[in-house]
Amino acid sequence: MHHLHKRFSDPQVKELFEKYLLGQIEHVYVEQILGVKRRQFFILLKRFKHDPGSFSILPPPKSLSRKISPLIESNILNELTIEKDMIINVDIPIKSYNYSYIRDILQNQYQQKVSLPTIIDRAKKNGFYL
Repeated sequence: MHHLHKRFSDPQVKELFEKYLLGQIEHVYVEQILGVKRRQFFILLKRFKHDPGSFSILPPPKSLSRKISPLIESNILNELTIEKDMIINVDIPIKSYNYSYIRDILQNQYQQKVSLPTIIDRAKKNGFYL
């Protein structure tokens, strides 16, 4: 399955699987043609059987895990605003932001897991950094 998409096109692989399913060719020969092992052959065959129309041997696209949702971003900014109000208030003896506390609030109150560097990054970008 490794680099299979560089050696064969989707229609070529589909045609081989269709011939195998019709009994015209044995799986051993298809494995040799594709250059895959038995296990990989049956994994591909299962994907083909599941949805022959959209079957593709192209690897799935990599997800962008570095982005956070706008909802999480707004919750971070809301909590940073609350912290800023407490820092500005003379009656409350808070002199700096507690980013770990904000992370804990997001985890416990909103059920949103956010890393501490992400919170600090958003604080710097939006003026919530001393």
